[in-house]
Amino acid sequence: MTTTLTSPHPARAARTSRTAAVAVLKTETKLFRREPAGLFWIMVFPTVLLVVLGSIPGFRDPDKALGGIRFVDAYVPVAVLLSMIMAGLQAMPPVITGYRERGILRRMSATPVRPSALLGAQMGLHGVAALISAVLSLTVGRLAFHVALPHQLFGYALGLLLAVLSALALGALVSALSRTSKVANAIGSAVFFPMMFSAGVWLPVQAMPDTLGRIVELLPFGAAAQALNEAAAGSWPGWDHLGILALWTVLLSAAATRWFRWE
Repeated sequence: MTTTLTSPHPARAARTSRTAAVAVLKTETKLFRREPAGLFWIMVFPTVLLVVLGSIPGFRDPDKALGGIRFVDAYVPVAVLLSMIMAGLQAMPPVITGYRERGILRRMSATPVRPSALLGAQMGLHGVAALISAVLSLTVGRLAFHVALPHQLFGYALGLLLAVLSALALGALVSALSRTSKVANAIGSAVFFPMMFSAGVWLPVQAMPDTLGRIVELLPFGAAAQALNEAAAGSWPGWDHLGILALWTVLLSAAATRWFRWE
């Protein structure tokens, strides 16, 4: 008598995979909420920095170098982008590389839980945290310093989404290139400061000299800063800035996929 081995029914396997992915998301959410330091730097620090700078009297006066707007007006998009940089470069890579370093991703490969479910959960959680921080910065800017809400709401939302995707793709690439959490911290820190500069943390992009400004606008967060500023002023974000953001997202994602290893 011959026994025929059959593979699991595709529908049943898909349901098992979805159930496992949901379980991973719930677990990662609990762990994510237990990291107050990470939540502070992503969700609170950018708004705190906005409040500190907005409390300086001179920063609430119109500035000709910024096209007649106030420094605090120009800094709201910077605070929004800062949360994404924190999430993508400082918070997410050490977690993912830590899982790889401890063999958790390798052990997952032998279970119904796919390592990609864990990676997706991490990217989703950090992305949502960055978006919540963006809403918080916009709200505090409006209530505390009378910063106008974005006049072109849909354009602002599109720029925000592309900026989040770029930040997460950059974080995924750092995770792919790092074999240990220490290496992830080192690479993340090396990229962190140039990205903060391009986002306008020390000098708003619109106040930079022309040549420097054009160079910065070719970087993901420089393009994002300009796109958000344009949407905040009521114009549709320039397609060149949106295109640069989309291109960076595709290139960074492709590179992360190419070099990422589960073990």
